[in-house]
Amino acid sequence: MIEPIVTIEKASFSYVGQHRTVEAIKEISISVYRGELFCLVGPDGAGKTTIIRMMCGILKPTSGVITVAGYDTTREREHIKRCLGYLSQRFSLYHDLTVNENIEFFAKIHGLKHYERRQQQLLEITRLAPYSDRLAGALSGGMKQKLALICTLIHSPEIIFLDEPTTGVDPVSRREFWKILLSFLKEGLTIIVTTPYLDEAERCSRIALMSEGTILTCDTPQAIRTTFPYGVIEVVCSHARSAFAVLVEHFGKEQVQLYGDRVHVLVSKKERKVKTILNLLRGHKIDIVDYRLTTASLEDVFVAQMTSKSMRHG
Repeated sequence: MIEPIVTIEKASFSYVGQHRTVEAIKEISISVYRGELFCLVGPDGAGKTTIIRMMCGILKPTSGVITVAGYDTTREREHIKRCLGYLSQRFSLYHDLTVNENIEFFAKIHGLKHYERRQQQLLEITRLAPYSDRLAGALSGGMKQKLALICTLIHSPEIIFLDEPTTGVDPVSRREFWKILLSFLKEGLTIIVTTPYLDEAERCSRIALMSEGTILTCDTPQAIRTTFPYGVIEVVCSHARSAFAVLVEHFGKEQVQLYGDRVHVLVSKKERKVKTILNLLRGHKIDIVDYRLTTASLEDVFVAQMTSKSMRHG
């Protein structure tokens, strides 16, 4: 049986805010296995960055235990530093240094003496080799992220933590960045990544959906969709907001979601309510452009669970 490389057991983290103590992480327990591409998904403020920093030993849990590669993040931080790489949201490249000079700088930080072969390998994989003498400040956003990834990997860590690495990067560069990540999995690298993008989460081995410092669910993308008890009726109509209001009044806020010009209604997989929905909208003089029955996406599942949690605690 594959042993976990990261274990989090009932970890919490609190800090003192301006007027009260804020519980940012609330008794989270998860395990990440060697060779996994594990993803923490959630909106801003969900606690993703806090969890990453706790796993890296930057933040000490208020309670609970976190181990990385067999080391306790609180008591054995120096050991952990040698086996992990961390690409933060604000990873600092030196814009007045070239691509090669940035890589050399980070190699020396890690005390590496013979890193040239690894450097060239990473430049080839990321397709930055032709730009190795270009100043980092002259790179595009996507190329800067690839250079940051090289600097994170130069010391050949067992595990890397990437905190929203593609936020603010164009869609083409995002796809290329993820292809590069998937190629590193073949080397046995363990990758833990945070993202607000559910389409990126679909590429991962397992995902944890986070909201307000808790984990709503943790499993493979396929399992999360399959075990969700609802199907989706998607309706494209002339006045989506009006349709949303009508359907919320009839079905309840937990079962209706608005996506631009489309409204999703969550219905039992055994009960098809297409006629009810169409007649309801037509009765309110809302023109229906198109509709279809479909399976729930990760976004449907996530929004439904967040809404349900909000209503339980509201």
